Amino acid sequence: MLKNVWLSAALVIGAASVAPAQTTPPVMSVLKQASCGCCGGWIARMQAAGFAVEVRNVTGEALQSAKVDAGLPQAVWACHTASVAGYTVEGHVPASDILRLLAERPDAVGIATPGMPMGSPGMEYGDERDAYDVVLVAGDGGQSVFASYPGN
Repeated sequence: MLKNVWLSAALVIGAASVAPAQTTPPVMSVLKQASCGCCGGWIARMQAAGFAVEVRNVTGEALQSAKVDAGLPQAVWACHTASVAGYTVEGHVPASDILRLLAERPDAVGIATPGMPMGSPGMEYGDERDAYDVVLVAGDGGQSVFASYPGN
């Protein structure tokens, strides 16, 4: 009997060691104001990309404080602020860029889509698309283009 228990345990441990690594994106925490509809559209796209999303509705003052505390320069602010795996994600950033950020792990505060460009995730309006950049925000507030999206 004891031999069967040990054999079963060995099989379970062996099977666990050959199981594929988990590649699920980490949990994303989002701060937004309750009245913002486009934030909900962006959150839905993050969930569709596999992120588990925790949402907190906060006051405008609390949202602004979170942006300042994260080290985001005002020039990149948008309507919602998220955090994921130690990075800040500001605004309507595409999920593919967030996944790239997490894969590359640059030394940065995070990435941002400044403003609310038409056609960005959560800001869809028919076929209209504004050209926009996703910027990488450095610890000193400096910015460089991380990805660019054409308009029409």
